[in-house]
Amino acid sequence: MEDPRDGHAESERLSVVAGSFNVAFPDAAEKMRKVIMKLKGAQACVPPCGFQDVARRFLCYGCYSKACNFPLDCPVQDLTVTRGQQAKFSCTVNFQLPKEEITYSWKFAGGGLRTQDQSYFRDIPRAQGYLARIRPVQPTHNGTFSCSILHDQRPVARLYFFLNVTSAPPRGEIELQVSFRKVLRWAPKETETLEPWRPSLGELLARPEALTPGNQCLLATLAAVASASATLMVWVFFRWYFKGN
Repeated sequence: MEDPRDGHAESERLSVVAGSFNVAFPDAAEKMRKVIMKLKGAQACVPPCGFQDVARRFLCYGCYSKACNFPLDCPVQDLTVTRGQQAKFSCTVNFQLPKEEITYSWKFAGGGLRTQDQSYFRDIPRAQGYLARIRPVQPTHNGTFSCSILHDQRPVARLYFFLNVTSAPPRGEIELQVSFRKVLRWAPKETETLEPWRPSLGELLARPEALTPGNQCLLATLAAVASASATLMVWVFFRWYFKGN
């Protein structure tokens, strides 16, 4: 026969457990609410491409997460470079990448092909890092370069660069352009000098209006000297003549 005291003890134990639960659950819920309020919201999705884990949203009411609905393949970027120059590709995206375990893989589809079909691409073993350079560029580099951004060996985004290599202008045309630039940079230095007018005696006699007061004094002096010289010569002549007779 069951002891009534055992049933009473079990009832008291269940009452204690229920009381503890009613106290502990609201307390734990309040602590969790405070922790959730301190969490930062997910970043906004940045179009047009890439798997953006930092923008993933967790939906508690359905117990699942939702990521940005963008493709891994980014639009093709066009780049035109003259033969013999340098081509530079930067494998960067506008959204935040994880800080660790990020690697880059480069591929090339030649023959002047502009594509995003991975079956046309071949690996470039020596290309590493987010930045790639080609110098000097040659016509064989016509085509599409692809860069895959990987996080823990899983693709995050794929970027494409279509390189169009143009021929350098002929040597004669280059020399003509250089000469033309030199002509544009050349500025003739013209100096203007004002020299006083020194008219001849004939010009003064032909243009009396050009006589200045200085010129008039000069002419009067010359006339006086000429007259005195003539008078002296006449006096010397007559003196010699009458002396001889």
